[in-house]
Amino acid sequence: MPLNIPGLLVPFQLLLYPRLVIPAIVVQDIRQIDFPALKRAGYRGAVFDKDNCLTIPHKDTLIPELQESWKQCRETFGKGNILIVSNSAGTYLDAGDLQSESVTYHLGVPVLRHKTFKPAYSCITAVRTYFSSLHSPILDHELVIIGDRVFTDVVLANRMRMQSNRSQRALGTSSIKAGEKDSSSTLEEETPTTNSSTNNRQGPLAIWTTGVWKRESMPIRWFERGMVNAVERWSTPPGAGEPADVSQFVKEIVKPEPSRNPTIVEALLSRLRRA
Repeated sequence: MPLNIPGLLVPFQLLLYPRLVIPAIVVQDIRQIDFPALKRAGYRGAVFDKDNCLTIPHKDTLIPELQESWKQCRETFGKGNILIVSNSAGTYLDAGDLQSESVTYHLGVPVLRHKTFKPAYSCITAVRTYFSSLHSPILDHELVIIGDRVFTDVVLANRMRMQSNRSQRALGTSSIKAGEKDSSSTLEEETPTTNSSTNNRQGPLAIWTTGVWKRESMPIRWFERGMVNAVERWSTPPGAGEPADVSQFVKEIVKPEPSRNPTIVEALLSRLRRA
């Protein structure tokens, strides 16, 4: 795959905005995500990465272990409100959109066509264009963005949040300036309420899936994890617009207890009972 220049430039942006790489939620895979809880909290749409998040890299079929969770996700949000944003399918590397059509066929949701790799700002524009074109448009703060890569998926979500945060501040400033020309009551009506849940969620919820179904780009993954750990250790949380409590959106994966051979004593007791 060609070099992802927007992704390679992310470390330089961290000098100004270190928490750009911090996900709101960290899970092993999508089986730990409580999609109905997200919907109840006001999230109406989802953006998914493809490789090592939903499919094996370079494959278009869903990972079998994720069947039940993927079905629940589609039933919760509706397939039109779920979008695959990949750095392979849907890009200029996807000649004739053949892979996009294959992914849509196998996963049952649309694939974004975009000209630049995540987390480029032009890719963000394409994501917003898609969700704003729906019959019931979905705003940034109503999205969850889920993927296995920090410098692409997590940064994409946090860049959208930062842009939304700036827009909210600009809107607030404009409202205050307009209100200064009117009465104080008008000012109170026009100034956004900073304690509202909408303003507390000023952008998408970034969910990082750390499980690797097939080893790929492992040195970069180790570097990304190191950056996340360093920023969490030295930065001051939470940043503007970051959600404070997200534990309600995570569920534990119930794993069956491994079978074991009976001990000698258990075997003898079992024989005595049958005698």
